[in-house]
Amino acid sequence: MSDPYGISIEGAEFFKACGGNTHPDGEACVTLARIGADVWAVGDSKRPDAEPLRFTRAELDAAGIDPGRFGLSA
Repeated sequence: MSDPYGISIEGAEFFKACGGNTHPDGEACVTLARIGADVWAVGDSKRPDAEPLRFTRAELDAAGIDPGRFGLSA
C-alpha cells in the first residue's frame, strides 16, 4: 500500500460515533471516513481542525473500531 497520508481527504464524508466518555465540554466522539479501498481517516469531533489519523482496515480491527458503528460498511 502507498503512504496513507498521501491520500487526499478533501471531500471525504466523515461520520460520527459518540458514547461512553463525557467531559465538561461535551461527549467524546470519533469521526470516520473511508478515503481509499482499504484506508480510513479517523478524527476527533472536538478537534475538527486537527489532521485525522489514517488506518488500514486491519489496523481498525486491531484497535476495535467497527465502521458499522458509524453506519458504514467495511
